[in-house]
Amino acid sequence: MQGTRLITKKTDADFDKMKIAGRCVAAMHQAVRETAEPGVTTLELDAVAREVLAEYECRSSFLGYGGPTNPFPGVLCTSPNSVIVHGIPDGYRLRDGDIISIDAGAIYEGWHGDAAFTMAIGDVSDEVATLLEATEAALWAGIRQATAGNRLGDVGAAVEALARPHGIGVVRDYVGHGIGRQMHEAPSVPNYGTPGKGLKIKVGMALAIEPMFNLGAADSFVLDDQWTVVTSDGAPSAHFEHTVLITKEGTIVSTLPEPKLVE
Repeated sequence: MQGTRLITKKTDADFDKMKIAGRCVAAMHQAVRETAEPGVTTLELDAVAREVLAEYECRSSFLGYGGPTNPFPGVLCTSPNSVIVHGIPDGYRLRDGDIISIDAGAIYEGWHGDAAFTMAIGDVSDEVATLLEATEAALWAGIRQATAGNRLGDVGAAVEALARPHGIGVVRDYVGHGIGRQMHEAPSVPNYGTPGKGLKIKVGMALAIEPMFNLGAADSFVLDDQWTVVTSDGAPSAHFEHTVLITKEGTIVSTLPEPKLVE
């Protein structure tokens, strides 16, 4: 999924609309968490998320994305086990021991929110549990570096550092991104980097930070549907994401039930 390369500065009024979109995304996540269990299909999870979109009077960032030749058919990306991102909701039934990444996006009055999480279905191995914990911790480490005056290399380095002790593969083919009027805007936000390097983060930016870690090699490939991205070695993958708003008051995570100022 790609978008414009223009970096746009957002106003406080723009950010207010992004916060509403973000609350919708958070509600979609919560509805999926409450529904996901063995025997439920990923298409059923998508249906639950559609109900939340309607309740919040938002549109999906994902449905129809990609244009007329190969439009994405869901409002969620549902990515179980070795699927890294962009899994299509279908008849796959969740099983005990699965993990599944849920990526959701919402649009409110033309402004986007985008976030993802990965959850275990029933019991998983200690290795897989560590993968999920490390990926979520990496997200928050990156968010804490996403402050005005820092650089994108600070964000990427903080994310990457959480993978290194566990020998986890950091996906490089897919990265975070700017967000606003379009779901995918400039700049790209890699999950690796060098502190003090890269684009300077400024007030008025909005970023989607999204670590993708594999319990194995970092390599990936795309299935024949031209959407589903899987690990090259079949190992499990985890994905966590939040949209953050760089404001005069500080960095705000907008894709939570209540927007949160990062301390």
